[in-house]
Amino acid sequence: MNNASIMQIAGQAIFLVIKLAGPMLIVALGVGILISLFQTVTQIQEMTLTFLPKVLAVGIVIFISGNWMIGQMEAFTYSIYSQIPSLIAGR
Repeated sequence: MNNASIMQIAGQAIFLVIKLAGPMLIVALGVGILISLFQTVTQIQEMTLTFLPKVLAVGIVIFISGNWMIGQMEAFTYSIYSQIPSLIAGR
């Protein structure tokens, strides 16, 4: 196992984390901006108002894309496990 293979695996893992977390973070950001705009327009300054819509939106995203997320994690795990013999042998 050399540094190049470690860096390749780390790069793949970071890219996978970005792919999996991206949709949830984008939706939470969008909902947060919309709620903040609503609070600004109506002059309601309640901090708990933003929590429930964000949680519901992220839950819906997880429900819709959960199967895809599991598939991506499964493919990555299979890829890592299939590389174990070559990493141990040092090829």
